[in-house]
Amino acid sequence: MTPRRCATNGRASRLNGRASRLNGRSAMREPPLSNCERRFLLRAVREGKRLDGRQCYDYRNVRISFGPDRGCCVVELGRTRVLGQVSCELVPPKPNRATEGILFFNLELSPMAAPGFEPGRQSELLVKLNRLIERCLRNSKCIDTESLCVVAGEKVWQIRVDLHLLNHDGNIIDAASIAAIVALCHFRRPDVSVQGEEVTVYSPEERDPVPLSIHHMPICVSFAFFQQGTYLLVDPSEREERVMDGLLVIAMNKHREICTIQSSGGIMLLKDQVLRCSKITAVKVAEITELIQKALENDQKVRKEGGKFGFAESIPNQKITAFKMESAAVDTNNVEEQAEEIITKADPPSEVFATPILHTPGTAQIGEGIESSWGDLEESEREEEGESDAAAFECQRMETEDTSTISKAKDEPIVLSDSEEEEVVILEPQEVPNKTRTQTTLKQENTSKKAFNKRRRKKRTAR
Repeated sequence: MTPRRCATNGRASRLNGRASRLNGRSAMREPPLSNCERRFLLRAVREGKRLDGRQCYDYRNVRISFGPDRGCCVVELGRTRVLGQVSCELVPPKPNRATEGILFFNLELSPMAAPGFEPGRQSELLVKLNRLIERCLRNSKCIDTESLCVVAGEKVWQIRVDLHLLNHDGNIIDAASIAAIVALCHFRRPDVSVQGEEVTVYSPEERDPVPLSIHHMPICVSFAFFQQGTYLLVDPSEREERVMDGLLVIAMNKHREICTIQSSGGIMLLKDQVLRCSKITAVKVAEITELIQKALENDQKVRKEGGKFGFAESIPNQKITAFKMESAAVDTNNVEEQAEEIITKADPPSEVFATPILHTPGTAQIGEGIESSWGDLEESEREEEGESDAAAFECQRMETEDTSTISKAKDEPIVLSDSEEEEVVILEPQEVPNKTRTQTTLKQENTSKKAFNKRRRKKRTAR
C-alpha cells in the first residue's frame, strides 16, 4: 500500500506542477527592466531628474471629466486613467448596524490597462489597493451612512463604487481615490417616501434626486523612496515604481486631518521624513480638492443651463480624428457699401491685349476673342520643316517628270534606225502600268518621312 500511495502522490504532484506551469504561461507578464534602464533611472533620481521633466515634489496634471449620467467620471493622472461609476439599491441592513447604509468599493485591474494584469484573478496588488481605498473612504467616515437608512432594520441604501483602471502609468492608488470621491460627490440617489410599511422610490422625472451627505474629501498622496529612504519622489510613474525601495501613502483631507497612512517595502523611515511627507501631502490635497470643487461646479452649471455635457464634449477638438470647426458669426450688414469701397480702393485692371502674348517659344494663349495660336518654332524645328518641304518638292518633281515621259511615249513612236542597213523597223512602245510608278513614289515618300521622323527624335532626345 505504501509504494502505491507514493506513486499516486508523485503523479499528482507532477500534474499540479504541469498545471501551474501552464497557468504561468497563459498569464502575460510585463518585461522586466534591463540593468541599463535600472541604472539610468537610479542615476536620474540621484541627480534630481525625472523622465517626464518633473521635479522631485511635482505632481502630474489631474484632469476630471464627467459622463452623461450622474456618478460617472474619468480621472486622468498623467497617463494613468481610472473610470469611476456609482450605483445604489435598497437592501436589508447589516444585523449589527441596523440604522446605517452600506458602502462597497470594488477596483478592477484589467489587461486593457497593462498586459501584466490577469482578468478574474485577485492578485496581491489588487487586494492591497482595495483595502487601502476602503480604509481611506469608508473607515474615515467621509460619508454619512446614517442618512442612507430608509426603514431601520429593514431597508437601507447600498452605495456601490466600481473603479476600472483604463491605463496604467503608475500611482494607481492616487488616481483611484480621486475618482472614487469625485464619483460620490457627483452621484444623486433617488428620493424615497415611507407611508406605513410601504416604501415608494421616485424617478428623476417625479422628484429631483438627492445628493449624498459628504463630510470631507480624503485624497491619497503617494511617495516613493530610493536607496533606503535617501531620495524621495512624489507621484511616482510606472518605471519609477519598478526601481523604488519603498512606498508611503498618506490619505488626508483639506482640513489637514490624516485619514490613513500606510508604508510598504520594508524600509525604515525617520520621524522627520514622515513629517516632511505629511506637509507635502497637505499642499497637494488642498490643490486637488479645489480642482474637484471647480469641476463639480462647472458640470452643475452646464446641466442647469441645458448645455452639452458628457465624455464626448470633454474631449478637445484636436484629439478627435475628424475635421471640426467652430461656427463663426458673419455680419451681413452694409455688404454692398463695403464691396464698393473695396472696388474703388483696388488697383485698376490691366490692359487687355487683342493679340496673343507668347512668353516662351512653343507656347500658346487661348482666351475669349483671341484665336488659338502656337508660338514660333525653334530653329531646329524650322530646319526640319524645311527639309521635309524639300523632300516633298522632289517627290512631286519626280512624279511630274514620269508622267510627262509616259505621255510623250504614247504620242510619238520610237524609231530605231541604222545607217548600214536599209530596213527600217518601227517599234511601238508597250504601255507601262501606272501601278509600278505609284508604288515607287509611295516608297520614296515613306522613306523620306521615316528619315525625317528619326532626325526629329534624335534632336528631341539631345535636348
